[in-house]
Amino acid sequence: MSSMQTPSLPPTYDAQEVEERLYAWWLERGFFHAEPDDPGEPFVIILPPPNVTGSLHIGHALVASIEDAMIRHARMTGRNAVWVPGMDHAGIATQTVVERLLAQEGKTRHDLGREAFVERVWAFKEESGGAILRQHHKLGASLDWDREAFTFDEQRSAAVRKVFCDWYEQGLIYRGYRLINWDPQAMTALSDIEVEHETVRGELAHVRYPTLDGGEGVVVATTRTETMLGDTAVAVHPEDQRYAHMVGTMLRLPLIGREIPVIADEHVDPEFGTGAVKVTPAHDPNDYEIGLRHDLPMVDIMNDDATINANGGPYAGLDRFEARQRVKEDLDRLGLLVSVEPYEHSIGHSSRSKAVIEPRLSEQWFVKVRPLAERAAAAVREGRTRFIPERNAKGFLDWLDNLHDWCISRQLWWGHQIPAWYGRDGAIHVLREDPSPEEIERLGLQRDPDVLDAWFSSQLWPFTTLGWPEETPELRAWYPNTVLETGYDINTFWVSRMLMAGLSFMDDVPFRIVFNHGMVRDGQGKKMSKSFGNVIDPMVFIDAYGADALRFALLRAANPGQDAPLAEEWVEGARRFANKLWNAARFVLQILGGRVPERPEGVALTLEDHWILSRLEASRAEVDEAMTEWDLGRVARLAYHFVWDEYCDWYLEMAKLRTGAMAAGADADAARWTLAHVLDQALRLLHPLMPFVTEEIWRTLHDADEDATIMRAAWPEPAPTHRHAGTEDQFAAVQQAVVALRRFRAAHQLFPAARLTVIAVAGPGRQRVLSAGVAGIQRLAGVDSWTFADAAPSQGALGRIMLDGVELFVPLAGLIDLDEERARLVKERERADNEVTRARRKLGNAQFVAKAPAEVVQAERDKLAQWEQVRATLASQLDLLG
Repeated sequence: MSSMQTPSLPPTYDAQEVEERLYAWWLERGFFHAEPDDPGEPFVIILPPPNVTGSLHIGHALVASIEDAMIRHARMTGRNAVWVPGMDHAGIATQTVVERLLAQEGKTRHDLGREAFVERVWAFKEESGGAILRQHHKLGASLDWDREAFTFDEQRSAAVRKVFCDWYEQGLIYRGYRLINWDPQAMTALSDIEVEHETVRGELAHVRYPTLDGGEGVVVATTRTETMLGDTAVAVHPEDQRYAHMVGTMLRLPLIGREIPVIADEHVDPEFGTGAVKVTPAHDPNDYEIGLRHDLPMVDIMNDDATINANGGPYAGLDRFEARQRVKEDLDRLGLLVSVEPYEHSIGHSSRSKAVIEPRLSEQWFVKVRPLAERAAAAVREGRTRFIPERNAKGFLDWLDNLHDWCISRQLWWGHQIPAWYGRDGAIHVLREDPSPEEIERLGLQRDPDVLDAWFSSQLWPFTTLGWPEETPELRAWYPNTVLETGYDINTFWVSRMLMAGLSFMDDVPFRIVFNHGMVRDGQGKKMSKSFGNVIDPMVFIDAYGADALRFALLRAANPGQDAPLAEEWVEGARRFANKLWNAARFVLQILGGRVPERPEGVALTLEDHWILSRLEASRAEVDEAMTEWDLGRVARLAYHFVWDEYCDWYLEMAKLRTGAMAAGADADAARWTLAHVLDQALRLLHPLMPFVTEEIWRTLHDADEDATIMRAAWPEPAPTHRHAGTEDQFAAVQQAVVALRRFRAAHQLFPAARLTVIAVAGPGRQRVLSAGVAGIQRLAGVDSWTFADAAPSQGALGRIMLDGVELFVPLAGLIDLDEERARLVKERERADNEVTRARRKLGNAQFVAKAPAEVVQAERDKLAQWEQVRATLASQLDLLG
């Protein structure tokens, strides 16, 4: 650092003012922008695209804090770092929001028609969408906003169409009649990730299915009685001897009269219910698989709105839940309802409409995932993409190995419309370009009205954000991405699809590392929920405490793959940390006297100088180690401990002795250089976690011009010559003395102004260790006089403090009331006597020693030893009082 005028900082840190001003300046100067040909090894993160309708919740805040820390660290270490922002058009979520707005006007989308409705959604997106990205500004996210993408913009739409057509031509996309998740309120198919399962208190009905001649037949158990209208078999386990004689016989389906077979299938659990289960292939995923294995008819009994259709016979037109009740009543009247009992079970609900999901057969578009999933699984097993933490790879691979074909069509209007047309002859035409009016008329073409699942476009995010399908410089430089940072809960649904798509179209994995964060929970570890009343609004916390405080509190609790607890008092504590750093910097700037000196040549640094430099190097090395696996929780804890506990509480206080207003000379300059150098390095280590306060202090410390920013400053380099274990041991002795003397003062309730005289009895080696730090001990522990002696004073009342290899004696006359002190010590000794007597009595009990666990007996022996030591110390202190 060169000599320069160093301006001061305001008395208090105004987070709101600093953060707003600095972010605007960062944007103006283009510090977040990167180009493919910038120097350095590429480091690429693509922001998981939040929904265009969303607002920043605490999970988003954790994602942004982690990814921003990663990208800022990469910049400072000389990488060509880019962090690409964007939004997801979020088909069903966005359509639902706009339909609710229309409902307030007394309209539906059908009143507008498809074209006008889509225009209305685009207008909503332009007016109200994207708020969540603007909220990322408040967090300090250093995203390259010049590269903002949208899953439904023109470029991404062209890529989606190419992928659909390519996969269709490769036989990987097909139209088929299969079981899907159906939302009867939104009236669309849903992917598995759009289904939320929750445990509900329902009922289990036992129903008798008689034989064709009216015999007893079989009793089955079901939670969805109305679906029996679509039953086409009853299944039992092949090894269940109770039903061996029934396999291959026919039963009469109650209420409908259809003849259905009894079949044997290993899927059946003999322990569930009666061991016999009804098989409804059109309305249950497990039954669907059984139906395929046994070539059973598949009878769909539902309309799109979950009313019963004509296949339900006399129940046609009833809502499914109304039909459930009517079916039970009719079965009871016929004497076929054996019993109904309460039963807790998991039911799928639409994540958007909250309606109960209906598994049903439907003609939809699917991706044949097996060949894609095999390549993705191989990439993980071969280490081309690895997970942090590693344990998450197992569940991911298990899921990939058992993946079913992916239903990609949605019965919505907002989204990428499927590029398929149906001719009057029934032929399907999947086209890369829209057909001409002449072709439409000649072939009688009608376009498929469905749109693609929003995950279909977001699976392409790692390469479409870089310009694919064009061969761009960005794509050449920045694919594969370096790391995908995301929650472990969407590894299977999103990460898997990106891996499959990346390998299919780029012939390489989309990212080298999948870094999983956990869920943000409240301070007691409970899931945040409106019903619990514990939901945290990050914007409220930012307004109250500042973005740095929220980020630091989140990151301090965020260990890779583990859930991160958060409480308001922790955010408040992080703000106190920012204030502590601010006040320390103000002091340093003040004592620098308007200049930051060069490191003094030929001047011996003091013990405390060497100690703080050694601790800085140790902390840097530990932070670097933690950053290799992005263990940001450990980074935060290391930085906090170094700045608060070591730099501020110890070094700063000791340096004050050498840097006061009248201090001058080489020693003062050495202290000033050390203060400034360590502050500069600490700010760099902290910057990825707390970008605003570190930028403001760093720029002030260096009186930086408009082109200088800490985010482009070099990350602290290793300085192995600064590390010295002997120095740290020596300074630890000083710390031990200060802490012991402070405890002595507290135990005797001495006023801060009371000054101590200390006589230290130590051997020559220990004297040398302590001598270098005596001035600091005196300042920090309120000691007026410190002398070394060969033995304890022989006269006068004394206090005694035992340290490692040192005894400190403090003359008490004039400091305390000796009679009160004597009475206090006598009382404490009596307590110690009682504890020793109790422990000896207990250990003298042979039954206790023989029967109690070994660790309990040992704990009692340890207590006895501790109390005997306390008693001996108290006796010695009483002797010293005279």
